[in-house]
Amino acid sequence: MHNNWITEEQLKLVEKLGVMFEGPGIQPAAARVLALLMVSDKLELTFDEIREVLNLSKSATSNALNLMVYAEKLEYITKPGDRKRYFRSRINCWHEGVSEKFKEFAELKLVMKEVLEQRTSDTPEFNKNLSSLIQLLEFLGKELPSLFEKWASQHPQKK
Repeated sequence: MHNNWITEEQLKLVEKLGVMFEGPGIQPAAARVLALLMVSDKLELTFDEIREVLNLSKSATSNALNLMVYAEKLEYITKPGDRKRYFRSRINCWHEGVSEKFKEFAELKLVMKEVLEQRTSDTPEFNKNLSSLIQLLEFLGKELPSLFEKWASQHPQKK
């Protein structure tokens, strides 16, 4: 049973985007919730709307929403006189996610350097590949922030 506010084409897109979101390690139900809140023309959905459209159990819906709120991918609001919570995407904060990815690259590079230092010299090919990965992470760490800043200067965010 689907509501009249979402089309079959949108549901297919929710599934397609949900599968893509699973790639970075997001659970399937959470990935579909995140996708639904990006695809839906309604920007704020209730627990029941999400559960019904995605055909999820109450516990799966609750777990997915809690996970995505905790991960700061979603947020919820309340409305005066209404006890329901309305969930919405935090797409307005996407730039924070980009900055967080830069930090993750930097942390990964540091840990990979530690790994390389601990490696035996008996695995030269492996060590060479690990060294190349570290070099790539160093390059990305230098280049990506400046590319992001260049893009941001050409696309000022409206508040």
